[in-house]
Amino acid sequence: MAAKPAKPAKAAPAARVRPVAPSGSSRVADLIGATRLAASAVGGVAELAETLHMAVLGNIAAPVGRPLARASALVYRSVRGVAGLAGGGLERTLARLQPLLGERSGWSGREAVLAALNGVLGDQLARDNNPLAIPMQLRRAGVLLALPDAPGAAATAWSSRVLVLAHGLCMNDLQWRRNSHDHGALLERERGYTPVYLHYNTGRHISENGDEFAHKLEALLAQWPVPVAELVIVGHSMGGLVARSACHYGAQAGHRWLARLSKLVFLGSPHHGAPLERGGNWVHLLTELTPYTAPFTRLAKLRSAGITDLRHGSLLDDDWAGRDRFAHGGAPPAPVPLPAGVACYAVAATIGKDADQLSGRLAGDGLVPLASALGRHPDPQRSLDIPAERQATVYGVNHMELLDAPQVAMHLLAWL
Repeated sequence: MAAKPAKPAKAAPAARVRPVAPSGSSRVADLIGATRLAASAVGGVAELAETLHMAVLGNIAAPVGRPLARASALVYRSVRGVAGLAGGGLERTLARLQPLLGERSGWSGREAVLAALNGVLGDQLARDNNPLAIPMQLRRAGVLLALPDAPGAAATAWSSRVLVLAHGLCMNDLQWRRNSHDHGALLERERGYTPVYLHYNTGRHISENGDEFAHKLEALLAQWPVPVAELVIVGHSMGGLVARSACHYGAQAGHRWLARLSKLVFLGSPHHGAPLERGGNWVHLLTELTPYTAPFTRLAKLRSAGITDLRHGSLLDDDWAGRDRFAHGGAPPAPVPLPAGVACYAVAATIGKDADQLSGRLAGDGLVPLASALGRHPDPQRSLDIPAERQATVYGVNHMELLDAPQVAMHLLAWL
């Protein structure tokens, strides 16, 4: 693959100055993150209520409406001010209690809750430097991947065949194990791959995650303790789009890991978008029809940048930079071809029991239509043209069951 000019560095997004929160998964970090999120929610609700209140007062005669509007604005400002002061005070108090509360935070379900929260609000958490924002990591068994310090050390524990698995929206790397099955563990046992699991904030833009993923892969292969003969990426849902974006930005940066990438496997990835997000985009358009429902548009716009990228499968910064990501219509995202020289495979699922069932053809796996998962598009420039022998459709399987369906496991073993 020909190297392209290096990608210019991204400008850091503007952010409010906040107290530095403890790093890592400590109890204090979790409490501070929750406190910051709660204070922000109180302020947001107050702002929504104020906007609605002002819309009502706007229809009252000025001699009466204006004094009421000034008094109401003062009340709402006070509510937001108190919430901010209380939140900041509680953050400082919690930081002082760090020695008493302990370092590790291991409450049951933490990983799943944080993954869901990051999927919905992850871009906001990252902008606010909230300790609940998930940093991108490559992990095994839910902990940061630790490679041997010296090249060749503990070589018997590391294969020259590297498998990286990227999870989907609102998920985490531990959720590759479902009903006692893990595609990564299966391919390690049966095909000799060493599986590594990507853990990332799915609420960020797909392009941002793709760019960072590309750099993570470059560092991973540079530090791998034995020479890497083959790299394979398996992406479930959004993870497949993040992998495609990583290939694009890795090529721009001239990364060497692309020369080792032999195969890309997509499991239910919405290459051409997901109808659920397109439906969500209509919600805020309907609420903007009257001044009384317009304030509730903010609720419809709470969904993260990662979610809105799924509307049409946006992979590049240019698809959203300088644009209103909630705007209806507009230019479709730029087509991004599959990486040259890489064998790409796609599994699509349908909840229908066979190919003749209309509901299954229309609904796909419940979230992603069949055509989108297989990369098919009526516009030849947007069709991914994955060869028929590298496509598979599994029946009676929903989006989440792609992670443990025996039919999917059989295809992975055959292809890899």
